Amino acid sequence: MMVVTALLSWFLVGLFVRVSRARGWGQKVRVDGPQTHLVKEGTPTAGGVAFVLAAALVFFPLYLSGHAGGPRELIIMLAALAMGVIGGIDDLLKIRSRMTGKGRTELLAREKFPLQFVVSLAFAYFAAPLAAHELRPGLGPVADVILLTLVMVGSVNAFNFTDGLDGLLSGVAIIVLLPLLALSPVSALLVAALLGFLWFNAHPARVFMGDMGSHAIGAVAAGAYVLYADVWLLPLAAIIPVAAVLSVVIQVASFKLRGKRVFKMSPIQHHFEHADIGWPETHVTMRFWMVTAVATAAVWWILGGRP
Repeated sequence: MMVVTALLSWFLVGLFVRVSRARGWGQKVRVDGPQTHLVKEGTPTAGGVAFVLAAALVFFPLYLSGHAGGPRELIIMLAALAMGVIGGIDDLLKIRSRMTGKGRTELLAREKFPLQFVVSLAFAYFAAPLAAHELRPGLGPVADVILLTLVMVGSVNAFNFTDGLDGLLSGVAIIVLLPLLALSPVSALLVAALLGFLWFNAHPARVFMGDMGSHAIGAVAAGAYVLYADVWLLPLAAIIPVAAVLSVVIQVASFKLRGKRVFKMSPIQHHFEHADIGWPETHVTMRFWMVTAVATAAVWWILGGRP
């Protein structure tokens, strides 16, 4: 079914690109971002809608027929879709603002985080009793729920901050999920859907992922590592998303407290693109993929080399 999912994603993303171009659903590029990105102005965004839809369209018939795992898989998929909806609202606001020239451009953090927290809390409540490994020995179920809530919120935002370069997040997510393909059907379907998306998202990108896609990816990564591997291995495999979100936190804190920036730009992938360092976008993407591959290989080894 991975082949079916990849082909369906490829078709839906391609269709989305054509419709987006016809309707002018283009991305507005940050003027204070890397100058090499200015040529991307107008590239269709929110392509994550198409590949998330592809994964869901394959998953639910399989699940209802008993061929897509048990409750763990349903929990992961529902968390991904719920987080995806939050990101999708953000995408919709951005597209509508660009089309009309007015209105809100995105969800505010004080609106987004509570929504993410509610979804994460629901996930944690159902996932904690099914976790593959004991989470916090001796602290009880309430501590487990709190921990998993924070893990889910952190994962969604970390993977979201990793987006921004052609193919970067798609490749990182595929590599991070590789050790779990034989264990989690949702992870396998998402990897297949991302391969279909990457056909159009590889440099130079014909479509950007948007927040729906990145939110869903973060949810699947968190859910799969909690329920099939070990929650403490997720930060190792997802070392690039962790670095991305930490770079934003450090940058904001440093500027507010000291009036100085630590990085040329944040998230960290844009730091390496900055003119003072000058890595081409494709070099940043490939090197971040390589770092992720080494980290994920270490996770695979820690797990005993099993699939």
